[in-house]
Parts: sequence; structure tokens; C-alpha cells
Amino acid sequence: MPILRRPEKISTVTLPSRTAVVAAETQVLIVGGGPAGLGAAFGAARAGADVILAERYGFLGGNATAALVIPISSYYTHQNEHQTRGSTSLFPTDHGDGNPTIAGALGDLVSRLVLGGGALPPSDRTGYTVPFDPEIFKAAAFGMLDSAGANYLLHCFASSAFIEDAVSGAVFETKSGPVVIRAQVVVDCTGDGDMAASAGATFEVGREDGGVQPMTLLFRMGEFEKAAFDAYVKEHPDQWYGIHGLWDLIRKAEEAGELDLPREDILFFGSPHEKEVDVNSSRIINVLGTDVWDLTYAEWEGRRQVSMISAFFRRYVPGFEKAYTIQSGTTVCVRETRRILGEYQLTADDVLEARKHDDVIALGTYPIDEHNPKGKGTMLKPVPAGRAYDIPLRCLIPKGVENLVVAGRCISGTHEANTSYRVMPISMATGHAAGVCAAIAARTFRPPRQVPFKDVQKELIRQGAILEV
Repeated sequence: MPILRRPEKISTVTLPSRTAVVAAETQVLIVGGGPAGLGAAFGAARAGADVILAERYGFLGGNATAALVIPISSYYTHQNEHQTRGSTSLFPTDHGDGNPTIAGALGDLVSRLVLGGGALPPSDRTGYTVPFDPEIFKAAAFGMLDSAGANYLLHCFASSAFIEDAVSGAVFETKSGPVVIRAQVVVDCTGDGDMAASAGATFEVGREDGGVQPMTLLFRMGEFEKAAFDAYVKEHPDQWYGIHGLWDLIRKAEEAGELDLPREDILFFGSPHEKEVDVNSSRIINVLGTDVWDLTYAEWEGRRQVSMISAFFRRYVPGFEKAYTIQSGTTVCVRETRRILGEYQLTADDVLEARKHDDVIALGTYPIDEHNPKGKGTMLKPVPAGRAYDIPLRCLIPKGVENLVVAGRCISGTHEANTSYRVMPISMATGHAAGVCAAIAARTFRPPRQVPFKDVQKELIRQGAILEV
């Protein structure tokens, strides 16, 4: 394949020194405009700080819009532990019972999506997930920042933290050349912990054997006929569990040499649009999201799998005879890279025992959901029914680095715990808390680690966040 691969022998060159334009100075700089970044901008601006959010794409939303991770996962407590055989709702049947655990910034976003006709509200019909239209999500994200009073700069890729005596901003590569944005506090919402790592924070990657969760390239299909699919499921109830299955059809296609599925089943979700589904069935293993060669291969392999899977749908799955691919992700979806080591490391026991912490700043109910780093197989372990686990503020404070807070999937936790808190609603909640903490730190001229957690909690609650159930 004509993909440029990592050179076997590494040689280096010395680059010339350069100057950068100081684009702006602000109290709080948020790097990354995905769910965590949106939550951080909302929280910091609502707390009264001057805020700039910088994003590498020409739109906001991160994995929600660039990678088409649809729907927003449930952020409700649950009672059931197993999906219903033969259900044709196309939404999870075990992900909620009606008690929300996240509000605040996420509540603002969901309200905008629903009012804009771009999402179905969480309910028993949707398994308390939020199916959304990614284009309306982009508009809602801009509206969210505009309403909060946050400034933003697009088309700028963050290459490193800007360090004087301590972290004091970030360096961005742009079409206008390198620029620097100075800030009292930086919130790293890159997903990969890029700013924290470049500032010297320690981090972990993957599980003990080095394996990381596989990547996925998601895609949307249109002209889906649900009635025909429902009829198939009614006749074959053992082949579909709410949102995944089709094992017999997979086997037939594999035996015919028309499908080589790297995961164990087909997974797709319903959409706000009647004839559209979002497909999450590709699996790209042995790749790391901080490696440019791996990312290049992952994009190639992901699109190969998308073509194969969409052809399988049209040929083998009732209801998809006239279906076609509307859109694939602008980028492959990366589940796991760096996990920054903070003042506390969240563990699987914290998640599975729904542990409480005095410095709680966000709640989680999503199960441990580990996609096998080596191939087929997905391990699910639920949070106790009716309960939620606490994420402490200490998980957002990197060890040994000042003036920087992390949020999203790169916060401090173990590999297994990360498989739960990596999802978008929890990322947005930790972003919300990180933004509030950063705003208080900037206003009081102290490093984030010295901000009293009760001050952060008080402001989060004022902004509508939920910290106990």
C-alpha cells in the first residue's frame, strides 16, 4: 500500500529558530473545541473569566462532529443490565431509568440541539441517549459559546504549551504562521493531553501490555427502511439485541468472502431522521492516536472497512437494499491515548463500586466498556443500578505542572476506568469543572491546585451542574 510508514532508521535535522505573533492574551485558554472544550468554555465564561477557545478544525464539536460519534451516550442512572432481545428501537434498552447525573453545560447544549430540531431528547424511547444531527450540533456549539461570551479561534493546531516560568499559554500552527496565545491558566481539552505532555506532565498509555482501545471510523447511512428491518428482527429475535447483532448474516457474508469484520458484531444507532442510521462497526487495532504514521494507516484502513461494511448492509441486511453512505467521519475516532497522571488516579473499583469523593466535580454512570485492543470482543461492566460514581477534582490537576488543568478522556485514571469516563457527556462534565476551576484560579491569582474544591463545587452548582444523585 502506498502509505508512508515509520522510517526504520531515524535521522534528525535541526530546525531554525522562529518568532510567533502573540495573537491574544486572556485569563483562560482552552485548547480543543470538542465536548470537553465546550464544557470548559461554558464554565469559565459563566464564572466571569475572559476566555479564548482554540480549535484545529473549522467547526466545533470534536468527536461528535468530526468523528460522527452519535448519539451522546446516556448520562442517566440505569436499572436494567441487559439489552432486550429482538428490540427494534435502534437505541439502547438498558442505559437509563430517568435520573440524570449531568446537567449544566451539557444541559445547555442538549436544549439547543432539541430546540434546533437536531436531536431527540433523552427519554425511555432513546434509552436516555441523545441522537443528534452533526450539522445542527456545529451550529448549536457556536450558539453555546456566543451566549456564554467566550471568544474562539479556529483553524489553529496546538503544537506545544508556551512556557515561561510555568505554563503561560500555547503555541499554534496556522495558515498565518505560528501564533501564541498567552493565558493565566490553560485547560487541555485536546483528548490526547498534548498540552500537558509538552509541559512535562507524566502520563500513561494503554494497559499493562501496552494495548490501547482500537479506533473506529463511523459513518451515516441514508434511505434505511426500518419496517423491513423490523420484520427481519421479528422473525429472528436472537439476531438483534437493541443496537447490535446480525451474527448469522455476518457469518454468511464471511463465508462468501464478502466481509472480514474485525469486531464481533454489527452496531448501529438510530438518528433524529427516520431513514438514517449511524454505523459504529469498524475496528482498527494496533494503532496509536499520537503517532502520525499510525493515524495515516488508520484513516486508510477505516475507509476500507466502511466500504466493505456498507456493501454488506446493502446485500445482506433487510431494510438497507437502497441505502447509501451519506458521510463518513472527517477523522477516525480515537478512544484512548495519553492519560495524564494527576493528584488522584480514578480506578475501575471507583467506577464499579460507585465510590464517592469529597472533591467531586462530575458524575459518571456509563459502564466500563473496553473494546479489545487485539481484535474481536467487547467487555462491559455496569455501574451499580441506580447509582453513579464521583470524579474528583484531583483527577484534573496534573502532577508537577502549574497553571494547567486537563479535561476529557485524558484526565487521570487507569486504562480500565478510562473506558467509562472517555465518553462525551462525562468529558463535557469534566470540561465544565475544569473551566470553572481555571476561572477561579485566574481571578484569585493562584495555581489551580490551590483552588479550594468547595469553591469549584459551589460555582458548578450555581451553573446547574449535578454533583450527587
